[in-house]
Amino acid sequence: MKEATNRSIFRWIHIIFGIPILGYIYSPFEKLPNYAPATRFVFLPVMVVSGLWMWKGHVLRRLISKNKTTRMKTGQGLEA
Repeated sequence: MKEATNRSIFRWIHIIFGIPILGYIYSPFEKLPNYAPATRFVFLPVMVVSGLWMWKGHVLRRLISKNKTTRMKTGQGLEA
């Protein structure tokens, strides 16, 4: 997958999952208990992970690729 496509997908995930959080913030106080579990356990973690991936995903990808090449050079991970 192209890097631009990957970035666009994560950007849209971040935007879509941010909409319910805005609804939670600006909803009337009486309706907050209805939105609280979904916001705390679904929308906010997905927003945090997608935001961190967009921000520092290149570092994680570099670490993973270095780890794979190191394992391939040393012969580890080749056993069935």
